[in-house]
Amino acid sequence: MISNRGIISRGNGNSFDTVAIGTNASASSTPAPRNSPEPGTGADTEWDLGIVTILSEELRSVINELTLHRRKTPDGLYFYEGEHTAHDATLRIVATQTQSQGQRSTMAALENLRRHYNPRLWALVGIAGGIHDDHARIGNVIVSTDVVYYESRKINPRGDTRRRGEHRQAPAHVVHAVNAFFTDHGTPAPVGTEPATHAGAPYETYPGVIGSGEAVIADRDSDIRSYLATYHEKVLAVDMEAGGLSQYWQENSVHGQTNPGWIVIRGVSDNADEKKGHAHHGLAARNAAHVLRQLLPYLC
Repeated sequence: MISNRGIISRGNGNSFDTVAIGTNASASSTPAPRNSPEPGTGADTEWDLGIVTILSEELRSVINELTLHRRKTPDGLYFYEGEHTAHDATLRIVATQTQSQGQRSTMAALENLRRHYNPRLWALVGIAGGIHDDHARIGNVIVSTDVVYYESRKINPRGDTRRRGEHRQAPAHVVHAVNAFFTDHGTPAPVGTEPATHAGAPYETYPGVIGSGEAVIADRDSDIRSYLATYHEKVLAVDMEAGGLSQYWQENSVHGQTNPGWIVIRGVSDNADEKKGHAHHGLAARNAAHVLRQLLPYLC
C-alpha cells in the first residue's frame, strides 16, 4: 500500500519555475500551490506515485487527467507535479517523459525520478501495440503487473534463434490492488462513469501480460509475436519500455529502503501489424491516463 507519509506540504519556498499545464490551464489562471514541496531526496520528501511516459501525447494525457504542473530543476530536468485525493488521502504525484524510446532511456528516467522525488510506486503509462485480437483492440487498455522481456536469445551456428524470455511480476500488494479493481468492475472493466467524449470512445480494460523488447513490431507474422503467443497466452500487447521498468525495480531491490512497487498501463494504439501508425496515439494515451486515475483509489 502506498503510505501517506510526507504528503502534507511544507511552507518552505522554492526557486523552481512553475507553469500550469492542461486543457484549460494557464500559468496565470491555475498556478501550482505556493507551498508545494521542493523536489529532493530522503524519507521526509518521498512522493507517492512516479509516472514515466515516452511520447508527448502520453505525458499530455497524464497532465490533463491529473492536473499536474510543470517544474524545472536547477540541473535542467522537467517534471510535472500535482496532488490527487483518493479515499480521503492526498497523494503526491509526479510525472516525467523519457528522452527517447526504449529500455535504457526508461531506466534513466526512473533514476531521475528516484533521485529527485523517491516515489513509493512506479507507473509506466502510455501506448502499446496489441497482439491479441479479442482483448487488445485499438482503444482498449491493458493493466499489467507481469512483463516478459523477450530480447534475450541465443543464435547458434545453424542460424537458429532461441529466445530466452525474462518474466517479472510486480510486488504482491500491487497485484492485489489490480485484482481488487477488476473484482469491483468486472473483466473486462467498462469505461466507467466518465462520458465517452472524455475517453475518446467507449473502450474496455483488461488485465494482461506485456511483452517488451527493443523492436517496433509492424508485422503480424513476426517471430516475436509467435514466440510471445507460445511463451504466455496472456501476452496481450507489446512495448519497448516495460522491460526496463521491471529490470530497474529488480536491480534496486538490493537497497536497504523499501523498494517501490510498479504497474504498467497501456492503451492499445495499433495491432502491431502493417497498418501500424500514429492515428490512434492520442486516443490510446487518453484512455490509459483515465484508467490510471480509476486505479488510484486501489493503489493508495
